[in-house]
Amino acid sequence: MKPKMNMREWKETVIHTPYKKGAPVLSFPVVQLMDITVQQLISSSDLQAEGMKKVADRCPSLASLSMMDLTVEAECFGAEVRFADNEIPATIGAVVRSVDDANALAVPPVGAGRTQTYIDAARKASELITDRPVFAGIIGPFTLAGRLIGITQIMKAVKKNPEMVHITLRKATEFIIAYAKAYKEQTGVNGFVMAEPMTGLISPKMAEVFSEPYSKEVIDAVQDEEFIVIYHNCGNEVVSQAESIFRLGAEGYHFGNVVNMLDILPKMPADSLVMGNIDPSGYFYSKGPEDMRGAVRELLEQCAYYPNFVISSGCDIAPVAKWENIDAFYEEIAAFYEAHKISGGRLKAPLI
Repeated sequence: MKPKMNMREWKETVIHTPYKKGAPVLSFPVVQLMDITVQQLISSSDLQAEGMKKVADRCPSLASLSMMDLTVEAECFGAEVRFADNEIPATIGAVVRSVDDANALAVPPVGAGRTQTYIDAARKASELITDRPVFAGIIGPFTLAGRLIGITQIMKAVKKNPEMVHITLRKATEFIIAYAKAYKEQTGVNGFVMAEPMTGLISPKMAEVFSEPYSKEVIDAVQDEEFIVIYHNCGNEVVSQAESIFRLGAEGYHFGNVVNMLDILPKMPADSLVMGNIDPSGYFYSKGPEDMRGAVRELLEQCAYYPNFVISSGCDIAPVAKWENIDAFYEEIAAFYEAHKISGGRLKAPLI
């Protein structure tokens, strides 16, 4: 494995560097460059590592991120997964429907299902990509519980059947911690992005009970100087959950495009990276390169004066995203910061 990096020092360097690189959640569009299907990609550690290297060679990202496949952990628990050639996998149905089901739910060993494929891919990618940090992707406890109970069902169950939810969360957290430790101990990656999109759908009070303690347990179990966690939440309730999110103590936070970054940035720790949030569907896929340039420029003009802000996509970028738009994303970031360098201008708050 490659030598360890002090990731807290890396984070501080990023914060104190006035002209930053972008860090989109970019992995699945590599299927276009490799002329393979999504199912081929997620089934092979070699293809995943090769794909991450191709993205790293083409894109001047702040860090490299492995596949953000939120079905991997649920599949280990027995969830049914729907696969398609050009779409990110999705879970179907529910595994847990009652307290009895939750009690009977077995915590799978790390390596079950496709988890070993993803661990092997992260190890191989970290050996290939040595010029920037490499992050794994992992699901958060509440989102995993939601995939086991059902997305609609868990929203009702937090009120009507909290015991079932907590039992499922306890087992989900146990597995995620073991999985996270495997990444930390076996792969050489520098941390992971923990995706908790379903937390953003519940109220702040519910998040404090059903998400915060479990997510914090995962973070506290693995985060240290050489291995950091970036917490992702792309739900509508992010701003109202800010205090709870702050208390997680992650070294980085990543937010979706439904959030106004100017609403959440002041509420996050100044010594943590705060990342977001160009619409992955609207600008990376539906619109054109000039639209992308305008969106990037506007977001940087609004937020770049925050030293801890790093521009990113709002969520995972779909396999069918347009590479000309992805290229435009990076080109406009470089152009924005280069213009400030040439003019000697300081990044400062806009007059709003």
